[in-house]
Amino acid sequence: MPGWNASDIPDQTGRIAVVTGANSGIGYVTARELARKGARVVLACRSEARGHEAGDRLVTEAPGADVEFGRLDLADLRSVRDFAHWYPYDRLDLLVNNAGVMALPYGTTADGFETQFGVNHLGHFALTGLLLPTLLATPGARVVTVSSTMHATSNIDINDLNSEHRYRRWTAYARSKTANLLFTHELARRLTAHGSDVVAAAAHPGYAATNLQTAGPRMADRRLSERFMRIGNRFFAQSSDAGALPTLYAATAPEVRPDSFTGPSFAGWRGAPAPAWRAPWTLNDKAGDRLWTESEHLTGVTYDGLKPRSVTPSARSRPR
Repeated sequence: MPGWNASDIPDQTGRIAVVTGANSGIGYVTARELARKGARVVLACRSEARGHEAGDRLVTEAPGADVEFGRLDLADLRSVRDFAHWYPYDRLDLLVNNAGVMALPYGTTADGFETQFGVNHLGHFALTGLLLPTLLATPGARVVTVSSTMHATSNIDINDLNSEHRYRRWTAYARSKTANLLFTHELARRLTAHGSDVVAAAAHPGYAATNLQTAGPRMADRRLSERFMRIGNRFFAQSSDAGALPTLYAATAPEVRPDSFTGPSFAGWRGAPAPAWRAPWTLNDKAGDRLWTESEHLTGVTYDGLKPRSVTPSARSRPR
């Protein structure tokens, strides 16, 4: 792993990858580098215009790349189902759950979920479940979910997953990133119980310059905060290319293990991919079970291809 970079990605010829949020930032770099190594990559993006623009740019930067656009709005479960129904291949070697939002003003998705929890966790939970039969049918498939070091600042509140009691934008973001890691943990456990060789792993980019940092302040018209984030991106953050390396490592390196968490080597901030520290609560089996049950209930997506586990049902109802 020391010094690992994009040139170390194994040949991906014959493999098919879906990358969510592939039109910009880390998602775009992830898609581009997978395509450079021969993978057929589906750019799963909310905006058709930005998705096609990213595809055109990618082919320019990686001549001969095999890419296509698939519309996916993780803030709308109908769109998630439509994408899974549209997916045109009988194999899926790699699903990269990359798309996300950060520190937004309070809002809700089309289905009534708090936006950060709904997009960052529930949308990807539903997408993975709907694509699960194809993943299980593909030898050596992987699911890589992108979390954040910010997860360490807050555990989930299983009784207030949608932040209905009190909303703090950074706490809600941290909880959604904890949910990403708990999802990876529980998915890995269930895949093992099923006897599947599908690997569920997680990664984080450290501090990478993307539009994620400025979107929230811009939406809230916090101009000073937006300017501060732009300065941080310019002078302190690593590039999107560097930030994508942990995701690419988790997605392609042969030695990656189930439920592993990969991030930058230097203080979790920048540098080559390395094992990342994670908060103990992201490895809690009971919490993983409970979040899984709630997520199935809220999304209506059940993972029928995996062996059932003994979980405690919740009386919590889906938001209207």
